[in-house]
Amino acid sequence: MRLSLKVIPNATRSEIIVRENGDLKVKVQTPPEDGKANKAVIQLLAKYFKVPKNRIRIIAGEKSSQKIIEVFDLPNENTLTK
Repeated sequence: MRLSLKVIPNATRSEIIVRENGDLKVKVQTPPEDGKANKAVIQLLAKYFKVPKNRIRIIAGEKSSQKIIEVFDLPNENTLTK
């Protein structure tokens, strides 16, 4: 599954918000230095989707707040309706 998301680094708390259009807004407390925020995003998404971190990768936007990610082998396709 591919998803579009907006990442907000340096947030007061880490959380995932599902927008009405199905896109995700991901807030992480980590600063955007040396890929640390991207790692935090992957870790948060892995926990959210209940998959190992190696099943999530950033396809586009590694150095941008707008990202496209791919999640492999989701256990349940209805995960976004949490």
